[in-house]
Amino acid sequence: MRILIVEDDPEASQYMVKAFREAGHLADHAGDGLAGYQKACEENYDVLIVDRMLPKLDGLSLIGGLRAQKIETPVLILSALGQVDDRVKGLRSGGDDYLPKPYAFSELLARVEALARRKPPGTAEETIYRIGGLELDRLAHKLTRDGKEIILQPREFRLLEYLMKHAGQVVTRTMLLEHVWDYHFDPQTNVIDVHISRLRSKIDKGFDPPLLQTIRGIGYMIRDSDH
Repeated sequence: MRILIVEDDPEASQYMVKAFREAGHLADHAGDGLAGYQKACEENYDVLIVDRMLPKLDGLSLIGGLRAQKIETPVLILSALGQVDDRVKGLRSGGDDYLPKPYAFSELLARVEALARRKPPGTAEETIYRIGGLELDRLAHKLTRDGKEIILQPREFRLLEYLMKHAGQVVTRTMLLEHVWDYHFDPQTNVIDVHISRLRSKIDKGFDPPLLQTIRGIGYMIRDSDH
């Protein structure tokens, strides 16, 4: 699951990003309403978490702008404004759920997962990726090959999810560092090689044909070599 958190409080946003990643999800962050609006328009997310009181563009205006652009990504409003009238206004502005601060992360996670299970009209983002006998269920966080369940660590799962989302395409090391690790540094680091090796041993060892390929000097690709 890919989540965008639009929150201007650095401490609160860092906590949420870290907690969602530890739960096995991809989490991006925008520190103001305008940046959040632009990210939500340009990229595909399963759920948006939006604070109401944001600099540059307030949360309700952000949501209204998205809905005017026919972007139906589910939105959970997270706000210190928790009175009934505040919640009603947030939901009528186009929000799908409203959670007042302070909150328990376990409840936030459950609400976000529930929103992600919905299929808004026009949502093209797939929840299940299949290639060859490999099947990855993003929402259930489950992987099987030829019907046999394969257990992956959270980082391995995110790595495979990104590769399968771009099946048949070459994915560079820099792309993986930025989208799976959120790192912006030397792409020659061996962290990718280590995880690719572990992933290959789990999804290809004992199966045929091999799906995960190294494109020498460029990056990696996942594809069914029979096709």
